[in-house]
Amino acid sequence: MSIHRSLTSKSKLKRQRNVLTRKERVSKLSDLGRWSENESVFGLPTTKIVKVKAGKKKTQKKEEKE
Repeated sequence: MSIHRSLTSKSKLKRQRNVLTRKERVSKLSDLGRWSENESVFGLPTTKIVKVKAGKKKTQKKEEKE
């Protein structure tokens, strides 16, 4: 038996995707300098997706606060 979709947590819906859209891949490749305007958008090379983990917030030292 599955859980109704209204009962799932909202943060679960914002997970890391493993596939980029063509527009995202073109923008990433152009930022890296691996794609130019006169090239075809078909057969693009693959791009790495960096997974970002949420880290702990750093606490300020007492010396910095003063």
